This record gives sequence, structure tokens and C-alpha cells, in this order.
Amino acid sequence: MTQRKHDVDHESGEIMARVERESGTFASSALGRAADHFAGKDAPPEDRIEVWGRRIGRVLALFAAFWLIAWLTGWLGR
Repeated sequence: MTQRKHDVDHESGEIMARVERESGTFASSALGRAADHFAGKDAPPEDRIEVWGRRIGRVLALFAAFWLIAWLTGWLGR
């Protein structure tokens, strides 16, 4: 009986550790990917103009998306 309890405790501890590891990884990796995306890290690093062009374009697209959401919300809320 004590061996079974020990096995159950061990298995539940492994499950909890895996859930904690996977949930923390998802949030941090998603934020990291978003930061890399907006920083233009997918552009060739030796081409500074392309890096800055991607950064500016992505920030402007983000502002445009927020403006569009606000405008549609206001228009549909009438």
C-alpha cells in the first residue's frame, strides 16, 4: 500500500512539474517571439536600412490595427 502511494505521489509530482514547465515556456516564448518580430530580427543584420524599415512598418501596422479596432468598435456601438 505504501509503495502504491509513493508511486502516485511521484507521478503527480512529475505531472505538476511538467505543467509548470510547459505553461511558463509558452508565455515567455510567445512574448519573446513578439519582441523579436517587432525588433526586426528576421532581417539580415548587415542591412541596417531593412532592419529599421521592418521595425517602422510593423509598429505602424500595429497602430493601424489598434485604430481600426477602435473605429469599428465605435461604429458598431452606435
